[in-house]
Amino acid sequence: MTDVMTEGSSNKVTVEDAGPCRKKIQIEIPADVVTTKLGESLDTMMHEAPIPGFRKGRAPRRLIEKRFGSSLREETKRQLMSSAYAEAVEQNSLKVLGEPSSETFATAEVEEGKPLSFDVEVEVVPEFDLPSLEGIKVLKPTAEVPEDVINAEIEKLCINEGSLEQRDKAEPGDYITGRGTMTGKVSGDDKTFHDIEGAVVRVPEKGSDGKGMILGVMVDDLATQLGTPKPGDSIEIKVKGPENHEVEEIRGADLTVTFAVERVDTIIPAPLTDVVAKFGLENEDQLREGMASRLQQRAETQQKTVMRQQIMKHLLENTEFELPQRLTASQAVRNFERRRMELMYRGADPQQIEEHIAELRAASASDAVRELKMLFILAKAGEDLSVQIEEAEVNAMISQMALEQGERPEKLRQELIQNNRVQALVQQIREHKTTDAILDKAEVEEVSPDDFNERMKAEAGASEPAKKKTTKKKASTKKADD
Repeated sequence: MTDVMTEGSSNKVTVEDAGPCRKKIQIEIPADVVTTKLGESLDTMMHEAPIPGFRKGRAPRRLIEKRFGSSLREETKRQLMSSAYAEAVEQNSLKVLGEPSSETFATAEVEEGKPLSFDVEVEVVPEFDLPSLEGIKVLKPTAEVPEDVINAEIEKLCINEGSLEQRDKAEPGDYITGRGTMTGKVSGDDKTFHDIEGAVVRVPEKGSDGKGMILGVMVDDLATQLGTPKPGDSIEIKVKGPENHEVEEIRGADLTVTFAVERVDTIIPAPLTDVVAKFGLENEDQLREGMASRLQQRAETQQKTVMRQQIMKHLLENTEFELPQRLTASQAVRNFERRRMELMYRGADPQQIEEHIAELRAASASDAVRELKMLFILAKAGEDLSVQIEEAEVNAMISQMALEQGERPEKLRQELIQNNRVQALVQQIREHKTTDAILDKAEVEEVSPDDFNERMKAEAGASEPAKKKTTKKKASTKKADD
């Protein structure tokens, strides 16, 4: 705990730990400061407030206070508290994440002749030491594109360019469209979390173990609960709220999803000849050449990704600091946006991305905390390595992601801005540059893809007994290659 009278300020500030990555700031603004500020605010109001029957600046002080006193005190309180909070954060060198809850400002009271006291809890960046960033051993699998991968991608392209055909009854792999509503109990009362017109759900394909996503939540037995509905049917899905959902009231709640089916569609793949013609190519060979070139670029991206993952796994295993056992909503959102940007960079399609996010919501607490831990580690490593981001790098990343998503860069840029994801994109670029800077200092061994997979499998098997003995330390490294 620190008790600080900040230089140049008469505020009394106390900062203490409130748990992993949290600080409690107690602030007392002296009575004379409060009185002076209230007087200044009233003086300003007297000169500016229009009062019927009086020239501006001529209304009696008592009348001004009677008419505007309540709103004036609220605004003065907000100014005093905001200024004192910002000063306390700066003077105590706190690396704060996000903003304090608005409830903090709502509950405090300001009165003339009395000090203004309030407490605020904030998330802060954890303090820890990084391991050496020199000479980390990394395997580099050669970037190869087998023929079966090219064939699968061409088949996927035909599906993407295909047409919808309505069905009278859904079958595995079909898409149902309708109105989806998600409700649950909160403090004993029913609450609606989602009510979406035009929601789309895909019936789990055969071989998917019946698992699927509905309204952003993974359901292990979706195929069983969904059945094979037809237009006009109303389906009720029961599911437990994911442990790491960004809406905290959904976590662990008994949820009911009601889906009113309006239509059922299946995708009829476009003939290969039509796809060739649409892209202005002469024949299938040209399509295969272009696809092979694109997949080669993607394979090189994946090659870089698995090398970066090895760096991150090493840092996770060799960096110790405490994090909350359960993520807050804001922390969960950071994790989701970080994963979303990474998946877009790797070329995952929108459906795959949403399924990955749904799986992350349902991940165990230790997996979610591991994701957050990695974010802090790379942020600190980036600072230590003086990593900077240029505007041109942001533009280049948007262009690459747009190519993978089949969109125009300008359209993707607008989507990122509208969804407040530009900062997440910048964060991803910073993480990539950070891991690449560490890779420049690493001991890199080039191996075949088969050799790489075998050695990764052997390493995972060798570490399993250690995980059982040191669960706390190793929990954060689980699924490092996901």
